[in-house]
Amino acid sequence: MSPAALRRRFPSRRRALRLTLTALALSAQGTGAAIARDTVIHAGHMFDAKTGTITGPTTITVRDARIVAVKTGYASPIPADAEVIDLEDMTVLPGIIDAHTHITSLPRTGNSIAKTMTNSPLDVALASTVNARKVLLSGVTTVRDLGALYGVDTALRKAIENGTVVGPRMWNSGEDIGPTGGHNDWSSGLAEDVSRPEFGAGIANGADAVLALGRKEHKLGAKVIKIMPSGGVVSQNDDPKAKLMTDAEIGAAVEAAHMMGLKIAAHAHGKAAIDAAVRLGVDSIEHGTYADEESFQLMRAHGTWFVPTLLTTYKLYETATKDPEALSPSTRAKVLAMGTGFDKLTRAYKDGVKIAFGSDTGSGENTKEAEIMVKAGMAPREVLQAATIRNSELIGSDEIGLIAPGRYADIIAVAGDPTKDITLVEHVAFVMKNGTVYKQGGQEIPVALSIP
Repeated sequence: MSPAALRRRFPSRRRALRLTLTALALSAQGTGAAIARDTVIHAGHMFDAKTGTITGPTTITVRDARIVAVKTGYASPIPADAEVIDLEDMTVLPGIIDAHTHITSLPRTGNSIAKTMTNSPLDVALASTVNARKVLLSGVTTVRDLGALYGVDTALRKAIENGTVVGPRMWNSGEDIGPTGGHNDWSSGLAEDVSRPEFGAGIANGADAVLALGRKEHKLGAKVIKIMPSGGVVSQNDDPKAKLMTDAEIGAAVEAAHMMGLKIAAHAHGKAAIDAAVRLGVDSIEHGTYADEESFQLMRAHGTWFVPTLLTTYKLYETATKDPEALSPSTRAKVLAMGTGFDKLTRAYKDGVKIAFGSDTGSGENTKEAEIMVKAGMAPREVLQAATIRNSELIGSDEIGLIAPGRYADIIAVAGDPTKDITLVEHVAFVMKNGTVYKQGGQEIPVALSIP
């Protein structure tokens, strides 16, 4: 077999070895000088996120972490020192962006109170590193991680950026901000004298306290702010339909986020909380379970994004009906009252609301959200756009979400046409993030990690 053929057949292993040797050489030289490297991808088809269409044979040239050229056909000549990746029998897409994840969360089933009292910050931190790898290997190269305890999300984001942990690019929110007795009050359901130091970290009552906590979250490393104006589902004894933050508190959170240049997401199930949050200027509504026509008209008028998070709603409903003992009585009752949640996306979609892709999960099953969104009425190409270029707009970044020159080289590949069979995104065979290949031929490619 010729050297060129070997390079095409085994590009990732050769590339990983080359990167390792390069790093060792730089270390030995005592220099931080970067050596430009080119990777050429020959793709059989490409999903154009701008148009929502599948194009034919395409050559994508990557230099270091960025895409530098996208050309129709299999361009030649290939630079002699370039790595060539043969995906001629695959369809490439921009890396999936999940706008609502919880990588640092532990499973939601089981005895939630027992978990609250027996799992330490160390348990959460260790689990998050495993989850981060699974999420990336699933084809999700960027996440908006909305809510974490103990500052684990900021530490995880930094570790991924520094190359000490494998995972997706993160926009993290730190501690959620909410009121006493709300969805993020971890002491709910416990005796008054039972406490842990971290229980009150995200609690703020009154506009001034909310404003101060928003500023603090930014100082501690949050890249997006999340608030809890309504009750939740897996939390104990609060009502998802209830509006639990005052208008003054919601407005203060919006002011804090926007004055610091951050987007703000609102966990909101009930109509009153949804409508107030939209009127007061939040950038996205998460869940939106009990939204009505007026709510969706408000979202459209204000340009507010809707993140329906159908996967978690569906999974919880399935658990509540098939394995009810796996949920607490409080959670089970709320889940059964909510149903599958399909109708909320159907109505929002028909009303012209901007739809984002968000799974509300964080352990590697994120892309299953796509199939449920299609079942709820969206066309596969629109779901793919929601998970790529639309989510880049929600996040506020023009560096991700599209295979185009200047964007980060976040590229995935599937065998077939995902605009015809959306379930293909659940079987991603190739994953590149920042120009580094993490998965090829359906197998994980070991990547040399940095030493902190």
